[in-house]
Amino acid sequence: MTLHEDEIAVDEALVRALLRRQRPEWAGLPLSPAGAGTENTMYRLGDDLLVRLPRTPGRGGSVRKEQEWLPRLAPFLTCPIPEPVHAGTPTAVFPLVWSVHRWIDGDEVGPDTVRDWAAFGTDLAAFVRELHGIGLMGATRADELSWYRGGGLEPCGQWIGRCLDDCRSTVGSELDVDLLERLWRAALTLPEPSGPHVWLHGDLKPTNLLAREGRLHAVIDFGALSVGFPDAEHSTIWDLPPQARQSYRDALDLDDVTWARARAWAIAVGVSGISYYWRTFPTFVDECRARLRAIVADTAAC
Repeated sequence: MTLHEDEIAVDEALVRALLRRQRPEWAGLPLSPAGAGTENTMYRLGDDLLVRLPRTPGRGGSVRKEQEWLPRLAPFLTCPIPEPVHAGTPTAVFPLVWSVHRWIDGDEVGPDTVRDWAAFGTDLAAFVRELHGIGLMGATRADELSWYRGGGLEPCGQWIGRCLDDCRSTVGSELDVDLLERLWRAALTLPEPSGPHVWLHGDLKPTNLLAREGRLHAVIDFGALSVGFPDAEHSTIWDLPPQARQSYRDALDLDDVTWARARAWAIAVGVSGISYYWRTFPTFVDECRARLRAIVADTAAC
């Protein structure tokens, strides 16, 4: 499944070629697909390892920052996060950096794997509080650690306006896009965040969270790791049921302005995902539609 114009094709033969060249002791281990997101393709290697390869040349920086920063962040976090064990270098067959991480056992978060959504929301809030409380260790909002979701909403205004228009022509019959646009534009008039910059995971959606025994067990995929304002970090809470959303907000004591900005970021990511991936990634489009439906339902319930 190709998602981007500049995507580099990856298959099992290529992964084995990389391993034979750089980690021959692993080259004979069982290898099987372990999913693919918008930015990376993954293969499980043996019982204990995960190979992670960026889809496009522009994602090499994400791999490098995971390799540099995850070992430094992990000691401060109660929840397990990925542990890089090999920093793959470019070759003739794959001209990008890549990684091997320790495999983390767990189930994707969903109705079949979470027993108590209110408790799960509290667990997720505890992870966010820990991450945002870690000192920056000299890191700044620059280069690969600067991402649009850690900044203000206003620079995204025209882009998201176009995405809202796209959504009217694709999902407008099932979603109140006019309401979503009103919420988005209202958030643009709010004061910009002014607190200190913090570490941001950047994409705490359910596919990047693992459950065990019904509770949050691990957080994965730090490709969007950045430094910035925390508002957008809260946007993915609309991917979870209302009980999780309320307990998350309560645990972090998020005020109305922060919540409105977080909701605006949820709208922005949802409509831009639908606009960009409409023809190429229907599963991700469905995730974005579900997020936007939750926002509309929340607003109707107020």
